[in-house]
Amino acid sequence: MPTYSTRIALAYVALVFAVAADARDDMPLPPTADDVPIALLVDATSGQVLHERNADRRFMPASITKTMTAYVAFELMAEGKLDPRQTFTVRSQTFAKWRRKGSTMFLEQGAHVSVDDLLMGIMNVSANDGAVVLAEGAAGSVDEWIKLMNQKARELGMSNSHFGTPNGWMDDGHTFVSARDLVKLATAMQTRHPLKYARYIGHSGFAYGGIAQPNHDPLVGRVRGADGIKTGFTNEAGMGYLGSVKRNGHRLTLVVAGVDRARVRNRAARDFVEWGFSSFDAKLLFANGAIVGDAKVQGGSRRKVGLKAAGPIFVSVPKGTDPEVSIRIHYNGPLKAPIDENVPVAELELEVAGMPTSRIPLMATEPVAKAGFLARIWNGLIGWVT
Repeated sequence: MPTYSTRIALAYVALVFAVAADARDDMPLPPTADDVPIALLVDATSGQVLHERNADRRFMPASITKTMTAYVAFELMAEGKLDPRQTFTVRSQTFAKWRRKGSTMFLEQGAHVSVDDLLMGIMNVSANDGAVVLAEGAAGSVDEWIKLMNQKARELGMSNSHFGTPNGWMDDGHTFVSARDLVKLATAMQTRHPLKYARYIGHSGFAYGGIAQPNHDPLVGRVRGADGIKTGFTNEAGMGYLGSVKRNGHRLTLVVAGVDRARVRNRAARDFVEWGFSSFDAKLLFANGAIVGDAKVQGGSRRKVGLKAAGPIFVSVPKGTDPEVSIRIHYNGPLKAPIDENVPVAELELEVAGMPTSRIPLMATEPVAKAGFLARIWNGLIGWVT
């Protein structure tokens, strides 16, 4: 099918930007972080990269792996295949292998633990035992769970990632990710499962079985708007962090990895986030639910369908500048009916002078059913004359 590309006039979004003389000269300098080998800061509401360093380099994520385990659980819950009220039993083999191995929930052999508690423990106190119990209970075995993790990674386009464990425990490098892939995962978790994200991620700690443990997230409770997501550390991987901060509807997501000291990782995470919010202005392009444009439909009950993003669309521009901004819709089309509502079918390309191009998924504003016989004939006749 051909690729349709529609340029949207700036007047359409009711914004006027003057062209800067040299936008690159106006780009703010990021914090000095020579001791952070991998870093990525992304405006999650526009997909714009505000700063990157080795964003596609593969690295071992350690316990950041648990973010994918949580995402798989969220997907299964949305599909009706997993219920937070379900309970799974801690098998004797699992207890023997994971008892007090790294960070745990201190699960006892034979204990019946709810999915709700497991997810709380996994994402807030980094429970290695909890991740394995969830994997075995939900998928039948760790191996089957890992297949689901890698399947979801492929669906999200995480081309530089592979998972070999549900919890990120050292596995001789079989588990690896990239910073760019982790941002894709975080964005999918936040846009597809916002209520589950809010429930299970970013708490100050978690208590289970009478044992209270703190969350070691470097931003939660310390940086305004921080709501997670996950730290990671092993001797093989070093220190890493996938984090997210939301202020006034505007979200930044960051990754720092390959760091040798927690103090350095924590400082870098705070510095990058504060730099992102203080050095860029977020301008609203489209409000939440606004129709961005439309796409042609083939064989459907209607010939066009509106397109919208999962939330409001902001664009980040360096403070004190007015760079040229252009937007364009891309999709392979015409789209073939039936089309489900709220399923990505197109992309909005966003270009800001002096900054990398970004793309935002667009979804159909309403479902489009297959056309009946007479409607197909009518649409065909209309197609000949228009």
